[in-house]
Amino acid sequence: MSTIIFHATGGNPEQWLQSLKQVLPNDTLRVWQAGDIAAADYAIVWKPPAEMLAGRTGLKGIFNLGAGVDAILQLGDALPASVPVIRLDDAGMGIQMAEYVSHAVLRYFRQLDRYDTQRQAQQWRFLKPFQKQEFSVGVLGLGVLGQRIIDAVAHFGFPLHGWSRTQKDLTGVTCHSGAAGLDTFLRASRVLVCILPLTGETQGILKRENLQKLPQGAYVINVARGAHMIEDDLLALIQDEHIAGATLDVFEQEPLPAGHPFWSEPRISITPHISALTMRDESARQIAGKIHSLEQGHAISGIVDPSRGY
Repeated sequence: MSTIIFHATGGNPEQWLQSLKQVLPNDTLRVWQAGDIAAADYAIVWKPPAEMLAGRTGLKGIFNLGAGVDAILQLGDALPASVPVIRLDDAGMGIQMAEYVSHAVLRYFRQLDRYDTQRQAQQWRFLKPFQKQEFSVGVLGLGVLGQRIIDAVAHFGFPLHGWSRTQKDLTGVTCHSGAAGLDTFLRASRVLVCILPLTGETQGILKRENLQKLPQGAYVINVARGAHMIEDDLLALIQDEHIAGATLDVFEQEPLPAGHPFWSEPRISITPHISALTMRDESARQIAGKIHSLEQGHAISGIVDPSRGY
């Protein structure tokens, strides 16, 4: 039997505890409160305060309630160095991300945003369709979620490109890697989808220097982190008509402040960080399975490499 502490900033602890107790009936779970220094075997967290984890070298694992671990790694020295941080592999997020990106790609490809503008003006006018063979989709980040997006978009027959930190080999995808491969990848991507982990190397990667390498009339979809994007650079390139538009689910500041210029730019579609929501029951089952494996001495997936940031 294990003792587990839980904290999720902005979450509902009672609902989480209910899901976790169903899959971990023999374990002791408690919501961490400030000042709680009692022993625990595992921690399950989302954006925890440094106080919760500092000095807890007795933990066997820290489970992060999401695929992105940038928030927890920002704790730095407050994280006990000997304790593995474990991210969710998917837990229902992959299919949601694939749905969201597929919708954004198809909406741009079929020019439905332009037809919607015509509807508002009561115009009935045919628009020349794009040629699919010239409409390549590039996915920036080829982890679990990036590959799930590629699998979904491949169904529609678009030429596919992918970029990752290290070289990968994916059937039907032209793969690029490293700093040397980024330029070629960008120039080949009519639609750019960002699903990178946020690290020191990837912060600000969607800046003017890189975005202007996209083909004329390219489209940008960001479902990763707002800090990947230099927002003023994207806005300027859209207003200069080098980039046709963007679908953005993440922003440098969330909620997006009133008066932000993105609100008034009709070529930017905005959603409030909902492209892939953490599913409680699926996440609880995955965490329970990994705890059982760790208790039996088995290897598990999802262990974060702090030096890489994912």
